[in-house]
Amino acid sequence: MQTSADSQAGAKKEEPKSWLNRTVVGAGITSALGDFCYETTTVILPGFLAVLGLPPAVLGTIEGLADAVASFTKMLSGFIADKLGHRKLLVVVGYSLTPIGQILIALAAGWPLVLWGRIISWFGKGLRGPLRDAIVIQAVRPATRGRAFGFHRAADTVGAVLGPMLGIALLGWAQGWHGLNAAVPFRVVLWLSVIPGALAVVAFFALVRDPEHSPNPALRFFHTLRGLPRRFKGYLAAVGIFGIGDFSHSLLILAATQLLTASMGVVHAAQVAGLLYVWRNVVQVVASFPIGVLADRFGHVPILVAGYVLGVLAALLTAGAFLFTVDSVPFLGGIFLVAGLYTAVQEALESTVTAEMVSQDLLATAVGALGTVNGTAKFVSSTAVGVLWTAISPVCSFGLAAALMAAGTVMLARANR
Repeated sequence: MQTSADSQAGAKKEEPKSWLNRTVVGAGITSALGDFCYETTTVILPGFLAVLGLPPAVLGTIEGLADAVASFTKMLSGFIADKLGHRKLLVVVGYSLTPIGQILIALAAGWPLVLWGRIISWFGKGLRGPLRDAIVIQAVRPATRGRAFGFHRAADTVGAVLGPMLGIALLGWAQGWHGLNAAVPFRVVLWLSVIPGALAVVAFFALVRDPEHSPNPALRFFHTLRGLPRRFKGYLAAVGIFGIGDFSHSLLILAATQLLTASMGVVHAAQVAGLLYVWRNVVQVVASFPIGVLADRFGHVPILVAGYVLGVLAALLTAGAFLFTVDSVPFLGGIFLVAGLYTAVQEALESTVTAEMVSQDLLATAVGALGTVNGTAKFVSSTAVGVLWTAISPVCSFGLAAALMAAGTVMLARANR
């Protein structure tokens, strides 16, 4: 009897008392610094490629390949973590690769180094993402996962707001002394973005505690994947179809840049497009925590379906902007607002829905599988949108993206019923 009581007391002691604990806060600070680093690149990369004379197809291909590398890395890292029981060290390595990628992009004179820099950064992102999410999930109670992830994604996006804002300001400051080389201001911003990337590594190592996780050496990769629940596989199918249309928002920045260039000039248009992306991130910061609270109250899947509907709307509005040659900053701001809302829903809830469908001992593998499906789909989407944009028209590319996103939304809604 005494032993049973002791066990119950130990279980209560191990259960997290609050969702706002050291691990959640530490992961949020780390993600904010990481986003400060690589989102600065995201917002200036379209303009940087433009001054290097590279077409939209190159941007779409680079972003697509980077997403593909990240996606397959997520699957492998999740499985390795579940098998060996080690997660924190892999996350630290993942965060370390982001500033290294930034350095390569800063040195680039053409597409090869840009591609390698983006791939290395996204390899690090793929390595750390599922493991960090698994750590956060196990640091809180199931009833408060929406809040914890809403807070984490909000903190994550604070860096995605401050980084691009500072990058755009520095871009304008450096524009006056670059001489004949229009690429110099972009390189200055890229070099400075390495600093928060390095600080992210220190923050995660110092602040985050990985909950105890026993190794499972008997796990076999393909056998484990085949053994994932059938309901979860159906969920992955819906996420994948939606993701094939869910293009990289670097292309949304490029869309705004092209639509505004005729009236503003390329540099000013790039700055305004960057600010629109910052606005998208502000929307995401503000919306993430309330979305998590709503999901905890009304169910994570229904709120995710609503978010997917907003994704369809964002693609349709972008296609319409090109169809009617809209260069209105308020209208484009509306597109970025919708994009921020649906991204907030996606990033806050896709992992929590996963956690509801699989056992805890396979959580990192399942989150990795989710990341792989998302990344593979985004590779197809970003590449296809960029190529169709160049070869046919942006109206066709974004219209097709909207159709695919709608199909995935319908699949998810049916699976929920």
